[in-house]
Amino acid sequence: MWGAARLAIQRGWFGVLVAAVLGAVLAQPRAQPAPAGEDAQVLLADEALGAAMRAGDKSIARKLLSLQFSFVDHDGQVHERKAFLATLKDEAVAPASDVKVKIYGRVAMVTGQRKSAHGDDVFFLDIWAKQKGAWRTLVAQDVVLAAGDATGATPAPAGAAASPYDCKNPCQTIPYRVRSPAEQDVITSFQALEKAAIAHDADEWSKHVADEFELYGTGRAPTPKSGRIATIKHQKENNIAVRVGEIETMRLLAYDDGAAMIATHAVPDNSRPPYHAARVWVRRNGQWQMVISVQTDVKAP
Repeated sequence: MWGAARLAIQRGWFGVLVAAVLGAVLAQPRAQPAPAGEDAQVLLADEALGAAMRAGDKSIARKLLSLQFSFVDHDGQVHERKAFLATLKDEAVAPASDVKVKIYGRVAMVTGQRKSAHGDDVFFLDIWAKQKGAWRTLVAQDVVLAAGDATGATPAPAGAAASPYDCKNPCQTIPYRVRSPAEQDVITSFQALEKAAIAHDADEWSKHVADEFELYGTGRAPTPKSGRIATIKHQKENNIAVRVGEIETMRLLAYDDGAAMIATHAVPDNSRPPYHAARVWVRRNGQWQMVISVQTDVKAP
């Protein structure tokens, strides 16, 4: 498929290819998997964006980026849409491997492995949304995971037990103005799972997380839902205090039964660096659940 994309660029027909990718597609029924054809359209759009970056083709890239687009590189630096387009070729990445596409309502996520513009091995999450009938990317985020054969268990904090802290942000309030009932429901679910993590309540936490959930973070191995549950139980058994990242900024976009949450966090006790998190949510049987969380630490200057 990459060979076809490159050939299209060389022959001057790449604009036709992108127009086809961005064509209107019928909305998917709620809580139903998207057909293979739509998965293929999202994948082709994602590949077309990568090809446009390597070619330095701003006109094509511009058509594939939403107005809210941002790129978070593996150092945690944020490149907003205008700056990203201005330095397009500098941000170019190599073609991806182990690529997977999943669609939730009118939100799609593309994940996989690739080389960054600086030659680093990164895991990536590209979140797409169908806006006015066309798939456009909301965020692209890279993260460098643990190297080699690290296990998929979230490391439990060491040190003496401590009393739980009074979590105001994000447990009670978040610096974000809600624009719809769907957004409020996503925030309510997010606050519930954060409270559950602090309270060491694995059962409650599990209610707000999809079975296919994966957590990716800087210097960590990918952690599935079962791994996070094991960590919460371990923290409870050892009376380990849990602190969650306060939200400094957040964008939330809900489209039918899918939603994207893009936030910047800081941990109150500075036990980890500030980090950017990109999350995808799905509404199933009336309940919003988190599908993926990718957390990229901000590298100190």
